[in-house]
Amino acid sequence: MLNLRNNSMFGELPFTLQSCRGLVILDLSENHFSGRIPAWIGDKLSNLTVLSLQSNNFDGHIPRTICALQSIQNLDLGHNNISGAIPNCLSNLSAMATKQKQTNYYYGWSSDSGEDLRIYLSALLVLKGREDEYSTTLGLVTSIDLSANSLIGKIPKELGSLIGLLSLNLSGNLLTGNIPDNIGNMESMESLDLSMNRLHGEIPSSFSNLNFLNHFNVSHNNLTGQIPTATQLQGFDNSSYTGNHLCGPPLSKSCNAKGVPTDATKNGDSSGRSKVNGFYVSMVVGFVMGFWGVVAPLFFIRSWRHAYYAKLGHIGNKLYVFWATKCMRLIASNV
Repeated sequence: MLNLRNNSMFGELPFTLQSCRGLVILDLSENHFSGRIPAWIGDKLSNLTVLSLQSNNFDGHIPRTICALQSIQNLDLGHNNISGAIPNCLSNLSAMATKQKQTNYYYGWSSDSGEDLRIYLSALLVLKGREDEYSTTLGLVTSIDLSANSLIGKIPKELGSLIGLLSLNLSGNLLTGNIPDNIGNMESMESLDLSMNRLHGEIPSSFSNLNFLNHFNVSHNNLTGQIPTATQLQGFDNSSYTGNHLCGPPLSKSCNAKGVPTDATKNGDSSGRSKVNGFYVSMVVGFVMGFWGVVAPLFFIRSWRHAYYAKLGHIGNKLYVFWATKCMRLIASNV
């Protein structure tokens, strides 16, 4: 176990760390490490069960070698500057693809008196929106946190094969596309946060299978349609859905037969009427301004009226001279 959490360390991860092949827990979170996440983490530290690089300054893409960590149960890369797409090979994290969990992690030995002694390993994990320390139950927890980065592209549908995953946090990225329907297969899921992305489409009806959800957030996306009917989804606060175009319980917006919020239809009609009304109002305002700005002074100010008619007469005389001269030239040229 190597825990260097919450220090003031900076620079790239030292190359010598790859020689610590027996590491089970590596926690380097809340520092100032930078550069790319080294590929050798997946190649050399194959025994890792907890990898936390959260709250640093790592950039670049998630290395595909991370997918080789067959024992990893808690992967936290949140709050960095990581870009690119989420590797679809994360489905290879076999420890998250089974519902059978390791009960605990500890070092044990026998004392001189023959007594069995144990030291349990512990880790701080951010689950369900809060940070807690897990020790004797650490082996029962599985989580992926990629939040607050700059990840793009779609959520890989392959993540749906991680049926043992308890917590998935992809919030605060630039993810697009629909929410994969097979995320509803992750029936052990207790915490799911997809908020503050650019996801669109509907919430999959398969989410009604997530019977153990107690933390759920899809707010601030471009989701539309009716919230699937399920006890868990209806039990969350409105803030879990805000910033979308959703309807149905627990929201006060009701849906029409097509699953569209009824107030959206009304808003569309009212906006159309307001555009028409605005057109007529602008016509009236333009007429009034034109009349009072140009015509009215000619009626009420005698000097303006005389100057106006004198100007018209001057222009008329010029036009008469112009056309008379032109006609005379045409006649002369024909003769």
